[in-house]
Amino acid sequence: MRHPQYTLTSQHVHARAADLLQDHLDLADYGRSCPASVLTRLLLAAAAWLTSLSEACQRFRHAPSRETARKALHANLTTTDELQRRLNDALCDRLPKGLRRRPQDLAGDLTLVPYHGQPEPGEEDEVYRGQAKDGTTHFHAYASLYVVHNGRRFTVALRRVRKGETLEQVLRELLRQARAKGVQPRKLLLDRAFFTVGVVRYLQAARCPFLILMPCRGRKPDCPKGPGGTQRHCYRKRSRWDQHTWTDKKGRRATVSVCVRVGRRKARRPGRRARPKGTSRPYAFWGLRPSSYRWVEQTYRRRFGIESSYRQLRQAKARTATRSALVRLLWVGLALLLRNVWVWVHEEYLAQRRRGGRVLQLGRLRFVRLLHWLAQVAVVAFGVREEVAAEGPVPAG
Repeated sequence: MRHPQYTLTSQHVHARAADLLQDHLDLADYGRSCPASVLTRLLLAAAAWLTSLSEACQRFRHAPSRETARKALHANLTTTDELQRRLNDALCDRLPKGLRRRPQDLAGDLTLVPYHGQPEPGEEDEVYRGQAKDGTTHFHAYASLYVVHNGRRFTVALRRVRKGETLEQVLRELLRQARAKGVQPRKLLLDRAFFTVGVVRYLQAARCPFLILMPCRGRKPDCPKGPGGTQRHCYRKRSRWDQHTWTDKKGRRATVSVCVRVGRRKARRPGRRARPKGTSRPYAFWGLRPSSYRWVEQTYRRRFGIESSYRQLRQAKARTATRSALVRLLWVGLALLLRNVWVWVHEEYLAQRRRGGRVLQLGRLRFVRLLHWLAQVAVVAFGVREEVAAEGPVPAG
């Protein structure tokens, strides 16, 4: 086995992340005490430590004050649409050429960040309503598109979702952003929340193949009239191909093909609810010619990678108590950007070269370790404050 001849350091990774922030977010100097390079280090440290910008400033000995850093951050914020555009430019910076050379499978989903406060005056539509989670039904919602390509899990589009927006509008904008960056969809793998007449009709009109896990809605089998809606696909005894037509409240109709997959029930992890005995898993699709039931199931399983991206987002999303939706969007975009940096580093430097394609070796640099590197660069630059003010005398030693 050939041993590597080169070394990747924390400085290389930090330089890559800092260049993305300064080039695409267009960070400007805020006086002599907080230039753009200092603000960049503070933002990356706050994301790596999962803390606020204020707390990050207090941990350092030679960093600007927390009020100066806050003013510098807000001075660099623009409108929501402009910040969103800049974040998407940064996410798609230096994507592998292979992702633009041919159409790719894309996975789309929503992530809901619980919010227990009040929206800013005049911005009541910024809070999204959803099912209860973490003690609230109010969220800041973000939608993203993610490339499913041989382990290269890049996020290529991000969009903030406002209250009252339909998933059809959200998906149309995400696809527009991805196409603008040269990423063409081959097929879409979507969560069950996207199983609506509006989304299906839009994708069919756009000639975009899709695969969606169908939710179970309608009359249940114990109803005297028998199962109705999509429930009739959820209690099949054998795998089969079918069709489903339904109408929404606006009177619009949509028809999709259905793959009902009935497999062996696997043991669930503790705390996970198992599917009822005898139930099946139906998938809605259009524009595809599946070769088997297993192909449909295995293809849809690739969508679960976007769930991993949201888990890693929570590992790099700084904390904040602000009511500003712009700051919250910035922290979400920064977390996804750092995750793209991690994927890019593995693609360019850490993947093993061999005939037939590169082999990823994620064990060489885990995402948490990359975040630790970013924080260490800031520690070297600013030093760590190892004392705090006390109200009484402290014993020596």
